[in-house]
Amino acid sequence: MSGYLPVFIFGVLIVAFGVVSLVVAGWLRPARPDAVKLANYECGAEPIGSAWIQFPVGFYLVALVFIVFDALAVFLFPWALVLRTAGLGAFWVMAVFVGIIGLGWLYAYREGVLEWK
Repeated sequence: MSGYLPVFIFGVLIVAFGVVSLVVAGWLRPARPDAVKLANYECGAEPIGSAWIQFPVGFYLVALVFIVFDALAVFLFPWALVLRTAGLGAFWVMAVFVGIIGLGWLYAYREGVLEWK
């Protein structure tokens, strides 16, 4: 149990810092709500209609494809830094990973996800 005590103390400090920060910010902020501050702001234009509209599914699909390629970048750069010391096995593992990502890209391309409509 003593090995986990520093982790527990650190977790308590993190939560306490977040709670204390929010409470202090709530005390220090000015409470001056008026119609202008409560209105929606859309790049200087007056908002038209409700904010609760359905977005086209293309926005979400593009975001998902972005996350896939972001994951590729996250794993590819550290791998490239240690490739010489990791050996040929690491090369083939990453080749399989990039191949799977490439199949995902090919599927998204064939389904028309990457075409902006």
